[in-house]
Amino acid sequence: MAELSAEALREKLERRLGAEHVEVESTSGERCAGSFRLLVVSAIFRGKGLLQRHRLVNEALGEELEQIHALEQRTLTPEQWADEHKFA
Repeated sequence: MAELSAEALREKLERRLGAEHVEVESTSGERCAGSFRLLVVSAIFRGKGLLQRHRLVNEALGEELEQIHALEQRTLTPEQWADEHKFA
């Protein structure tokens, strides 16, 4: 399999989750290869708990998840994202 890129993961999450904002940062330099930090903002997260949100992200990544050794996730609804950036 080809090496994972942050851009490929971002595009897949946008497409599969209908995300309006996605940030993917490779943290492989800080950790082992295949380490990423995610921020995903999607309406699909409304009414869902943290574990349900993370499962949706994991399902969206599908086979790429097999190559990921460490995955730090932050999942927000559009309203939560807007609240955080209200005063920015």
